Amino acid sequence: MGKQGWQSIIWSAVTIVSLLSLMTPFIIFTFSFLMIPVLMLYVKSSTRRFVISYVLSLLVVYILTQWQGIFLMSVSLFFLPPVLVMGNLYKRKAAARSVLTAGIITILAESLVSLVIGYALGFDPIARFKQFMMESIASMPLGIRDILPKDQDWYVNFIVQVIPLYLIFVALFYTFVSHGISRWLLNKTGEGIPGLRPMREWMLQKSLVWIYLIVFVLDLFVNPASISMISTLLMNAMPLLMLVFAIQAICFLFFVAHANKWKPILPIVAIVFVCFMPPLFIVYSLLGVFDVAFPIRERFKKNI
Repeated sequence: MGKQGWQSIIWSAVTIVSLLSLMTPFIIFTFSFLMIPVLMLYVKSSTRRFVISYVLSLLVVYILTQWQGIFLMSVSLFFLPPVLVMGNLYKRKAAARSVLTAGIITILAESLVSLVIGYALGFDPIARFKQFMMESIASMPLGIRDILPKDQDWYVNFIVQVIPLYLIFVALFYTFVSHGISRWLLNKTGEGIPGLRPMREWMLQKSLVWIYLIVFVLDLFVNPASISMISTLLMNAMPLLMLVFAIQAICFLFFVAHANKWKPILPIVAIVFVCFMPPLFIVYSLLGVFDVAFPIRERFKKNI
């Protein structure tokens, strides 16, 4: 058996173990890495070998778990499209930005299609989620319920309204984690997968500054208790834009450290601070806006 055959067996076994781990307490660790073994299997195998290995892996999971295996197989099949999209781009040695964008869009599209199919079949996932939240709050100890907002209906409606934001964060998380680890593993085997540019070189489009300002102004005048479409859009857009520009601020600090030939202590400390002092998130996002809107870096270079 050749090297490719052994790699297929190894990654098939890892796929089986990772799916079976979802039935154990290890799910809190392994659920984040479900795409990685299948992605490795796809990139390191021919299409025919991948199909055979993947189908056999799912059959083994089903045989070992019986009816519970249907759920495990469904989870694996949900992540299959982004695996195929990212895997094809890896095989073409596409830029990391293209891989990440394609992976994020694929997961978001799948989530949207799943919701549409649910509604078409008479299943309302949003209503079920809302009911689940209400029942969960009702079953909480009194001490924990006192910490939550008094108006439980408003609290649950708020959580439901920001579901799109959750979906975006989930797509970002899975894509970046899968890309980071898979790229490292693939490069260890000699694939030569391109990585992202250094963070100090990242720069957002200037058009995002105008979008940020428009959303910021609208957010000042819209009632947060409203359940209108514009309110829902703002609830999801504002945190996402603030996160994007906060990351841009960190990139600027990496640029400053590199331009001054410092060790990257400044951006690392900034990351630690924002983790323990969330209000700094607003300050960082504003710094990111200034970095994109004004030629700060050019002026900084001239003063060095």
